[in-house]
Parts: sequence; C-alpha cells; structure tokens
Amino acid sequence: MTAQYRPRHVAPLLALAMLPLPALAAQDAGPGTWLDLRYRHERVDQSGFGEDAVANTLRLRVGARSAPWHGWSALAEADAVLGQDDGRYNDTRNGRRPYPVVADPAGAEINQALLRHAGTRTVATLGRQRINLDNQRFVGGSAWRQNEQTYDGVHLQLAATPRLALDYAWIGGVSTIFGPADSSASTGANPSDSSGDSHLLRAALQLAPPLRLVAYHYRVELEDMAVTAAAPLGTLDSRTSGLRLEGSRGRWSYAGEYARQRDLAGNPWRLDSRYVLAELGYALAGGSVLKAGYESLGGGEGEGNRAFQTPLATRHAFQGWADVFLTTPAQGVDDRYAGATVPLAGGSLQAWYHDFAAERGGGSYGRELDVSYAHAVPGVQGLTGLLKLARYRSDDPAYSADTGKLWLQLQYSY
Repeated sequence: MTAQYRPRHVAPLLALAMLPLPALAAQDAGPGTWLDLRYRHERVDQSGFGEDAVANTLRLRVGARSAPWHGWSALAEADAVLGQDDGRYNDTRNGRRPYPVVADPAGAEINQALLRHAGTRTVATLGRQRINLDNQRFVGGSAWRQNEQTYDGVHLQLAATPRLALDYAWIGGVSTIFGPADSSASTGANPSDSSGDSHLLRAALQLAPPLRLVAYHYRVELEDMAVTAAAPLGTLDSRTSGLRLEGSRGRWSYAGEYARQRDLAGNPWRLDSRYVLAELGYALAGGSVLKAGYESLGGGEGEGNRAFQTPLATRHAFQGWADVFLTTPAQGVDDRYAGATVPLAGGSLQAWYHDFAAERGGGSYGRELDVSYAHAVPGVQGLTGLLKLARYRSDDPAYSADTGKLWLQLQYSY
C-alpha cells in the first residue's frame, strides 16, 4: 500500500530531482541482481496469554540494479512474506488477539524503487529507498522484521570536504514493518503506511582518524500515526536535535550522545524530553569485544505518553531483543547494559544483560538476558543459520509482562 501524497509534497521532490549534480562517481554500485530467502521460526511466551505464539514465516526478496548511464542508475526490489494460514500468533493484522504479537504480516509489496545519480562528491536518490543513519537509533530500516521499513522521498549526500559529510533527506511517506496493508485490527500505532513531511539534516565531521562528531536535526511528521493506539494522530510529530561523539583509542572504543526532543507544529501534545547515551567498549585479543553502556530516553509531563520516542528507528537493536520498550513508557526508560561478542567455532556468539528503570521516579521495570549464535552453514555458500533467545523478567506488571522469545532462522543470499 503506497502512501498518499498531498500537493505540498510534490514541490520538494521536483526541486531536488532537478538539482545539477556532478558526473559519475566511482562509488556508484554496478549492475546486478540478487535473491534473498529468509525462513524464521519464532516462539513467544508472554505472561497474560494462555498460549504461546508460534510463527513460521518465509520472506522472499528479489532485486535488480541497472548499469550506470551518465551517473544515473535505477534499482527495484520486491518482498513477499508468507505465513501460516492457521498460524498461532497475532501478526497485528489477523485479529488473533489470544496470542502474543509476532509483527510479520503476510503480503507482498515493492520494498525499493528508485533512481540514483552519483557524482564525484554527491549522491542523490529519488524514490522508495532504504535509509540507515549512523547506528539507526533514530532512522533505520528495522531489517530484523520480515517486512523492512523503507521511505518514499529524496536523499542527498555530499562529501563537502575530505573530513565533512552532509546528509539531507525529505520523506513524504513511510512503508512500515506492519505492511503491506491495513485491516480492521490496525491502529494509529501500527499503520502499514504513513504520509507526512519529514526533513532529516545530518553533518558528520571527522575530527581525527579515530574520532567523529555527528550533529543532527530531525523534523519528523507522521500524519497517520500515534504514540499509542488510544492517543490522537500526530502525537509522534517531533523535532529532535542532537550531538553524537564516537571514537577509539587502542583497544578501547567509546560513544557519547545527547539529544532534545520537542513537539512539531500540529502535534496536539506538547513534548519536551531528553536522550542520553554513554558507551564504552574494549577489544580483546582474538576478536572478542566487551561493551557496557547507559542509555536514557526521558519521560514527559502531561496526560498521555509524552516520552522521548524514536518511531523511525531500528528499535529491535536497542533495549533488549524481547521488544518490550519499542514504545518508550510515559515515565521514560533508563537502560544499563553490558555484553560481549565472541568468535566461537567459526561463528559469532553474543550475550547481553539489561537492567531497566523508569527515567522519572526511578522504579524498576525489570531485567533482560539476550543470547544469539550465528554460523554459516557448511557446504552451502550464502546460507547462514541463527539461534537467538531473549528473556525479560518484569518488576512492574502494570507496565510490562514476563516475556520469553526464541528464534530459529535460516537465510540464503545470492
């Protein structure tokens, strides 16, 4: 289902598409086709439900990229997600509320369809596209879900100097992970598509070879979305400004970030909250990496949930794989975490521990342990297996429930 554009959305597209750009850049990808198959078994055990959710889904993705011509190239990519007709899970569309959610609705749609012009220092992309900025905490594709999140709009990238990179994106529509279509079970918190008029500005400055500073201002307008199913539409409209510093020294790596989020004109609610991140990593001999950090998404004042939200983010990658905090609670959330990534028997083992508390009031939400192991399947090039577990224990039944998740996955890429 494609977002419906209003007339005011057309002018930015046409103006940006007509900008003069330099000739073909070497970094423009060459022609090719690809195939990606991903089978996933997901089981969810959640307190409050009489039965576990059990989902077996298969995603088929095919795509093609043209050869460049005077700097121009085209790309098209389609997805199809197949699920069980008698599946014992709530995919957010099938109305099976007696089961926990596994947000992988069946259906097919165009994942990407774009034109791109690449020059010596500029890249311009027009159409439906994947946009992943920095660590995807604010803007990403949510690629973990079977139906990826992609964006309709224009993305301009400029290497202003050897040390300074600039990004601007205008987004007129979002194809969410809940697509490709709505149903009677859809709400403002999980539409298949959302139209709007979002503007993303970003500047990345390489202060030194191991040290980078990123400044950003994201004006996000999502006309067809709400922070919760009961909230008014437009309550996710926001303007977020922030700074991120990341670097390394020897075996140590570090990142620090601060942002402030306020409401955008048209939001029926007043917003004013903060984001804070502090993270430290250490690389051991043999390729293992240890990491610990603190991430805080601030709560808000007033009725409803006015906490710091990141609706365009790849949220599964943050605050635990059990996905308890995809929507920040009204009192905010502080996440103290530690973990490790370890090469093991030719594969990669990850383990993470999270301790969650309310940012306002300090009450404990609970704890979570996550473990995964990925390994290439011997004898089949391009085939990878994954075993993944998440176990969340709640200290606040009023907000969340004990949740356990298991994934078994095979992915083939050609």
